[in-house]
Amino acid sequence: MDQEYQNIIETVARLYQQYGIRSITMDDVARELGMSKKTLYNYVANKDDLVKHYIEHITWQRRCNVDYIKEQNLNAIEELFEVNEHVVEMLKNYNPSTEYDLKKYYPHHYHRLREIRRTNMFQAVKENMQKGKSEGLYRDEMDEDILARVHVSRIENSFANEMFDITELTSWRFIREMMIYHVRGIANEKGVEFFYGKLKEFDEKMDL
Repeated sequence: MDQEYQNIIETVARLYQQYGIRSITMDDVARELGMSKKTLYNYVANKDDLVKHYIEHITWQRRCNVDYIKEQNLNAIEELFEVNEHVVEMLKNYNPSTEYDLKKYYPHHYHRLREIRRTNMFQAVKENMQKGKSEGLYRDEMDEDILARVHVSRIENSFANEMFDITELTSWRFIREMMIYHVRGIANEKGVEFFYGKLKEFDEKMDL
């Protein structure tokens, strides 16, 4: 990847996540980068195109993070803990106005991001379930296709409604209960025993 392009996209991602999308102009981006708008337009055609590149960047970044966890030679339940810990860290930088701006002013990009996010999440959850089955930690008789869709829907609905604010959604208390709810539904006796042993470690780590 071209170093200058990478610097542009990383800077844009930081600005959007901090201030939202609508308020950040092309002039703001160029000024923050210390470059002329002419140089910026060598990489993107306009702001809509810049938003498209931003979407591609964050989806690539999230996929790389998940792939890194999968490469750590962990069992399925250990993977769940690592993924959830990563999600908590990621959500600390979450700005609701960025999602709002994307949905209101760039709906075509919003729908594309939502579909990519949903597809990737579904695939990751389903693969984790299949792995847990093969390791003897999850129930053999469960239908991972149905349960993966249920889990993804549950996560999406948690963020879509107003019953939880962002502070609650990013808390270990919330993540912990969601994990217990999920694992108790898919794990066998061996898996549940391993899960609670791991949960105790994380509770101590999170000072609970």
